Amino acid sequence: MNRRILAIGGGELKNKDTFKIDEYIAAEAKKAAGDRRACGLFIPTASHDCMPYYNTFHKVYTGIYGLKTDVALTVNREWDYEKMKGKFEKADFLYVGGGDTVFMLEHWKKSGLIALIEEAYGRGMLIAGLSAGAICWFEEMYSDSVVEGEYAMYPGLGWLQGTVCPHYNERAAEFDEIVLKNKLRAWGLENDAAVEFADGEPQRAVSGDGKVWLLDGTDGERVRKKEF
Repeated sequence: MNRRILAIGGGELKNKDTFKIDEYIAAEAKKAAGDRRACGLFIPTASHDCMPYYNTFHKVYTGIYGLKTDVALTVNREWDYEKMKGKFEKADFLYVGGGDTVFMLEHWKKSGLIALIEEAYGRGMLIAGLSAGAICWFEEMYSDSVVEGEYAMYPGLGWLQGTVCPHYNERAAEFDEIVLKNKLRAWGLENDAAVEFADGEPQRAVSGDGKVWLLDGTDGERVRKKEF
């Protein structure tokens, strides 16, 4: 079973900015569910378990695509590991929302939620994530998690190789400088653009109006860009 991650560069669910990507996720969930009604489990840790964010996810995936949804709430509350494990076992995909990436990773490790996410990933469940939920899987990620508006490089989980920038259409100039200075190969994920990985290897772009870019600054002279 392939381990799958769909990394979405950005976009507002409530504005249907990622409609084509959400459509793809819902279709894949229905394939996984077979005769059952498919279910998506929303993980809002990066937004400190913002319930309006989950409500938007529910409206989109239930109201438009007819899926069931559930939510994994673990921030500033006691939670039962076995009950949470049951939610993961019933889900056909995970959706990791945006927000504070560094806080999210620290909380996952401290709380033990990371074990459930890793188990789901290992058995081939599709993990989709937007912004913070997209970049956390890589070795390095470009984020303003520590000080809002001040972007810097931070270590990710390392499940996917390389360096990544979300909202690339908004941050291209600054990120390109980092890619060139450090002679990196990196991913630039625009809003309304996603790249899917299977067993750590990039497979396809799933996008609406946005683009997925492969960036290469290894020659130290200029950043070469290729649309994936």
